[in-house]
Amino acid sequence: MTGVWALLGALAVASAIGVLLKVREGRIKQSSRSSAAADLPAPVRELLTPGVTLVQLSTTFCAPCRHAKVVLRDLADRTDGLAHAELDVTNLPDVAAQLGVMRTPTTLALTADGTEVLRVGGVPKRDTLLEALRPHLGAQPA
Repeated sequence: MTGVWALLGALAVASAIGVLLKVREGRIKQSSRSSAAADLPAPVRELLTPGVTLVQLSTTFCAPCRHAKVVLRDLADRTDGLAHAELDVTNLPDVAAQLGVMRTPTTLALTADGTEVLRVGGVPKRDTLLEALRPHLGAQPA
């Protein structure tokens, strides 16, 4: 009987963890970081463009990264002042660590001067992300 209770307890813990991860998926965090481009790792600094750049940090075998790429590229193509760039951090763990990235995909919205506006862990929700970016964009999507 003890084995049954242990199994039920393990299932309950696993379910709670699964629900927590699902709730956190795609959540946008407004950033309080006020760093300059000089503080960013060189591979990230090289990706910055005028306006806001969505820097997607991915890894080689990350399936959600492909979905995030589709969402972010479409949003950038339809929105003036917004660019998308992807950085594979599979072989750049120091870059991920310096940016405080614990999972992929993680998307950073960075201004041309390197200020982090927001970050998203997981696949972002297009409309929610656009709404969060509006105050930082000069023009609206077409």
